[in-house]
Amino acid sequence: MPILHRLLNIDPVEVEFSRRGFACPDPQIRQRLENVGRIFLHGYDAALRHKNHDALAACLQRVALEHRGFAYEGAAMATTLRDRLTFRGHAFERFLAGRGKDHIYMLHVGAGWAYARLPWLRSRIESAIRNLHPVLRWLVIDGYGFHQGYFYLDKPRLLNHSLACLSINARRIFYQGLGRSLWFSHGAQVPAIAAAIARFRALYREDAWSGVGLACAYAGGISAAAIAELRSRAGENSAALAQGAAFAAKARQRAGNPARHTEDACLALCGMSADAAAALCDQTFRQIDLHHPCPYQHWRRLLQQSLISSSEIPVRGESHERPISLPVAAAKSH
Repeated sequence: MPILHRLLNIDPVEVEFSRRGFACPDPQIRQRLENVGRIFLHGYDAALRHKNHDALAACLQRVALEHRGFAYEGAAMATTLRDRLTFRGHAFERFLAGRGKDHIYMLHVGAGWAYARLPWLRSRIESAIRNLHPVLRWLVIDGYGFHQGYFYLDKPRLLNHSLACLSINARRIFYQGLGRSLWFSHGAQVPAIAAAIARFRALYREDAWSGVGLACAYAGGISAAAIAELRSRAGENSAALAQGAAFAAKARQRAGNPARHTEDACLALCGMSADAAAALCDQTFRQIDLHHPCPYQHWRRLLQQSLISSSEIPVRGESHERPISLPVAAAKSH
């Protein structure tokens, strides 16, 4: 095993709930979410072993279609770490533009895990990612937020330190990733997730709910009744929850790995099919102001507004007990 591989190796036990201290009373959900972690590490290990991107992609393509995005996410972490530790090139960018392009969203998120592990990069993460896609590079910060929540949610001082070097816009994206991590740290248990978000500063609760919606629709694991409860608990942040679900639908559509739980989540949270939600992402993506201080944040806001207009998602302060309509949106994929 090459030296770098040995140094960067992650023990699979690190994704077990017992090791992380995560609570999940439902054994099926626990097994599902632990399996996500194992698939992530499979992709991570594959990228450490295969420098050739064709060989890496061939290895990742053997992962079950529904879960393949997690393997690409792990591969992105390893590729970014290798780039940044060896100072030899831009393998991540080449993978992003080549064999990994269909998983472009997951690759940006995976890169965020690598930045979280490298202190000289996480302290200047916004400047370090400036050469990446002007909109999608913010997903690196989402990945950073997920990593910190997954490993350090019970260490508030460390989480506050993680936020210290971020702009206000970056902090909001960080909290989207932190919200995604709650899906794992709280075992997809809706009451526990809602209680955790209630303890966040009010400014960031909407962002955390966006991350929860993304995790619900992408990772899945809960029943239709639990999804309905999730929407009810989100209350005035239901549009943010729906926006997260729509982003998950777009990521899966782009990668060609649809999932029944993504469809179910979009119907319940967005009031439309996964394909329609993905199309709405495309439509609003074309409206982004690239001069906005955070174009990704502008995209989130545009999408939330469109979801409120297109379905019967309540606006802030409005009752969230209204029925859901099922409109159909159409737009060309970006």
